[in-house]
Amino acid sequence: MRNDIAYNDEVLLTPKQAAKRLGLTPRFLEGRRYSDDGPRFVRISSRCVRYRNIDLQEWIEARVCSST
Repeated sequence: MRNDIAYNDEVLLTPKQAAKRLGLTPRFLEGRRYSDDGPRFVRISSRCVRYRNIDLQEWIEARVCSST
């Protein structure tokens, strides 16, 4: 079992932490927020966005493919 913050379901991750968890860049996540094609996120305020680990995991699962 991991105690790492990126895997704790109760913690809201910053875009930088979420990007690191996914192996992506914060800029990629920002672009996906605007195109409505990224993981679900929590908008705390107009300049503060956070991600829940469960939403990151669901986004990953939705992109699992068995063939090209």
